[in-house]
Amino acid sequence: MAHGNVTGVTEFILIGVTDRPDLQIPLFFVFLFIYGLTIAGNMGIIILTTVDSRLQTPMYFFLRHLAIINFGNSTVIAPKMLTNFLVKKKTTSYYECATQLGGFLVFIIAEIFMLAVMAYDRYVAICNPLLYMVVVSRRICYLLVSLTYIYSFSTSLVVSSCVFSMVFCSSNVINHFYCDNVPLLALSCTNTYIPETVVFIFSATNLFFSMTIVITSYFNIVWSILKMRSAEGRRKAFSTCASHILAVTVFYGTLLFMYLQPQNNHSLDTDKMASVFYTLVIPMLNPLIYSLRNKDVKDALRKFLSNPKISFKII
Repeated sequence: MAHGNVTGVTEFILIGVTDRPDLQIPLFFVFLFIYGLTIAGNMGIIILTTVDSRLQTPMYFFLRHLAIINFGNSTVIAPKMLTNFLVKKKTTSYYECATQLGGFLVFIIAEIFMLAVMAYDRYVAICNPLLYMVVVSRRICYLLVSLTYIYSFSTSLVVSSCVFSMVFCSSNVINHFYCDNVPLLALSCTNTYIPETVVFIFSATNLFFSMTIVITSYFNIVWSILKMRSAEGRRKAFSTCASHILAVTVFYGTLLFMYLQPQNNHSLDTDKMASVFYTLVIPMLNPLIYSLRNKDVKDALRKFLSNPKISFKII
């Protein structure tokens, strides 16, 4: 299976995080633990923001969809990754690989723009509080979320189709733990200029526009906070966006390191470590960041655990 054209390639071999046999079982339990926390944390956020009547503001509506995206992103990657730790033949079919790449792109692009939407939400809440419920109305919330999903699906379809239009004939061994753009491009025996250009343009454009929204929003937020006369008011204003600032910094920092590093310094092994972070670790951390630093979420969780039947009603 090492040679042949695209019609002959029926499966790919995933090397995984490491090819050392002695590390397969320990890593299986490490990533099983991470995935378990991811499922529990994001499902907790989804449930709490759905059933608690106090968490029905636009901020928690967007947080719920961020949790859905994090849940989906990890689930596209983790089950196959965990299975491959336990088997000797770490294969994935051609169409399964294409589906995984498409699913991964849908959720990673959706997360990029959902974080931008959440930054805009915080900007309106702090800089224009009297107009908040008008500017970020229920209709606008549904529109922003719908556009995020539609755009991420459309972009994923274009990019994954472009990558899998290449001819694979040099090897079918992917130096990664899931099907990603860069290691797949490395397997092509044809000119990869067009797919590489498409991947770079979409990656750079998505990061540029989303980061522009985030940076502009937080510049105005900081400016508004600094103009507040009350120290208590400044503290409360900052606390409402502190969790989001932390999540944005970790996520965008990892993506910038991954996709915009110079080509001559590009290492697939380094990419794998970065990929572990934003496909598995960040989706696990986000629920902790937003719950441990958010009084409303902590109160809702405490009330739910004490007496869920009395504390909550389905909206």
